[in-house]
Amino acid sequence: MAGVITTGSLPKLLWPGLNKLWGLTYEEWANGAEWKQIFEVTPSDKNYEQDVGLTGFGLAPSKTEGDSISYDTMKQGFVTTYTNVTYALGFIVSQEEIEDCKYAQVSAQRTKALAFSMHQTEENVAANVLNRAFAGSGYLGGDGVTMIASNHSIENGTFSNTLAIAADLSEAALENAAIDIAGFVDNRGNRIKILPDKLIIPRQLMFEANRLLKNENRPETANRDINALYLLNTLPGGITVNHYLTDTDAWFILTNCPDGLKKMDRVATSFANDNDFDTTNMKFRARARYVFGWTDPRGIYGSPGA
Repeated sequence: MAGVITTGSLPKLLWPGLNKLWGLTYEEWANGAEWKQIFEVTPSDKNYEQDVGLTGFGLAPSKTEGDSISYDTMKQGFVTTYTNVTYALGFIVSQEEIEDCKYAQVSAQRTKALAFSMHQTEENVAANVLNRAFAGSGYLGGDGVTMIASNHSIENGTFSNTLAIAADLSEAALENAAIDIAGFVDNRGNRIKILPDKLIIPRQLMFEANRLLKNENRPETANRDINALYLLNTLPGGITVNHYLTDTDAWFILTNCPDGLKKMDRVATSFANDNDFDTTNMKFRARARYVFGWTDPRGIYGSPGA
């Protein structure tokens, strides 16, 4: 049977006296949960979940004495659908391999390796929401465009959650991003209080990000000007390095907007094992069900780099 771990798969484990067994267990970044620093978790109890946008009201016009009041209407906006996906993995061990293996710790390490694989899957699925955030990826949100775009639809117009000209991470780029975020409007064009919160970067930008945000003086200049980003606490949530981002110069800013990036959690990761009666093989499996995505693109701002 394909995939069965037999005595021939790991012949060295049948003999005592090996110095070291290695390669199954490693430490994980953030204990396998870097995604928790980016996504809001929402419990799910259905096959799919839907977030439905609503438009508020516009500005009040002036009213001439004696005339009737103007009345506005409320409309349904775009619908975002989160369809839960099942992720599962397992392994099979022959009865003979279990009987003849001289290293009991291998069984426990196999289970840990399975858990590691499930964590890695979750991290990669989550990070792919950011990896596929820009134009050309083909991954569209409820409003019909990618998560980071210059043409998110609102009533009678559009808004952007990216720089007018893509740029690498820099003092000027972060300042422009903060200014853009402060100019966000709702679906009727009303000004709303959306603020930058957290910078999300790949590992390649972690040193540059710390130079930009953790110094009272402006970085990379001989002048002793103040670092406005630092003194204004522009990013109170700090810096999050995500080791699963694939673009080495793309960067993102999470905002305080509700209903931004979400994980719908349908079934938590579970582990089980059982014996196959006919083969006497032992089966081990892990399973989880969830989906990552985004609802309101105002929850994030980003640039693919220059």
